[in-house]
Amino acid sequence: MTTNGAGGIWVVAEQVAGRINSVSYELLNKAQQLKNQLQKPEPVVAVILGKGAEGLEQLSNYGAEEIITVFAEELEIYQNDLYVAVLQALIEEKKPSIVLIGATAIGQDLAPMLGARLKTGVAAHCVDVRINENNQMVAVVPAFGGKVLGDILCPNTSPQMATLKPGVLGKPVPLEKPAAVVTAFDPSAVLQEDQGRIKALEIVREEQTGVPLEEAEVIVAGGWGIGSRENWDLVEELARLLGGAVGCTRPVVDEQWVQSEQQMIGTSGKSVRPKVYLAFGISGATHHLCGMKDSGLVISVNKDATAPIFEASDVRIVGDARTILTALIKRIKG
Repeated sequence: MTTNGAGGIWVVAEQVAGRINSVSYELLNKAQQLKNQLQKPEPVVAVILGKGAEGLEQLSNYGAEEIITVFAEELEIYQNDLYVAVLQALIEEKKPSIVLIGATAIGQDLAPMLGARLKTGVAAHCVDVRINENNQMVAVVPAFGGKVLGDILCPNTSPQMATLKPGVLGKPVPLEKPAAVVTAFDPSAVLQEDQGRIKALEIVREEQTGVPLEEAEVIVAGGWGIGSRENWDLVEELARLLGGAVGCTRPVVDEQWVQSEQQMIGTSGKSVRPKVYLAFGISGATHHLCGMKDSGLVISVNKDATAPIFEASDVRIVGDARTILTALIKRIKG
């Protein structure tokens, strides 16, 4: 898709079961920043697909100047082939210059396929985007395990696309601006041509318990140094007592001590900014530090006095994770 678009900074607002993912608000805040950096400001547009969605006005509150709803029964459940076909038709008609998508499970599946269909590039897992002196979007991506940050540009094709990790842009801030114009795009013609390859026979929703990781003010995280599933139970118990969320490193996911890799923090997981981050048995590899470096108070427990995690910590405790966890839990329970 050559660079002859009419313009516009688009955010693909993600929803599941009608509830909008908070990463959509983060992206809208960033889209407003990009608009202010452009030599000629372009409108910020939120596009939302599904059967319907609650709280559309929230998209306006966080930066959308126009909201394009694409609602149909067939779009109730995310299917990459249907979503991509509809978005491709919409983008080719409206010609935005920039498209931002959350680097969620859905977004990471949607973005590369959409980029391929549009014949444009996609910068994945970005930690920031900005506009340079040539009026082009620069996507900032961690490289070499997060040790360096690389700039990615897509100067010859449009739209310029990027996926950004949830939480990396900070907590979204409501903006004082007029209400957005809401328009509807009818996907029926596209859906008639592309019926999709999957048919849902049943929907089973698993209720999320506790505080979402990216929204938690307190995170209790554990790594390989926890040692066992039995010890991991202590991490989860301390998080419950503190009203916080549980985070982890890749080895914990591999050992299946946690239920989902959505709890993983780092360059291949989530980026978090809690007020308090407690790390137990985490060595502090660069790819993990990249996901929690903007935390407020960082308290780390590790047997190894030379563990890299201590370099990024405010409070350093050299000791056994199980012993410290047990003592903390006992003290809190009184």
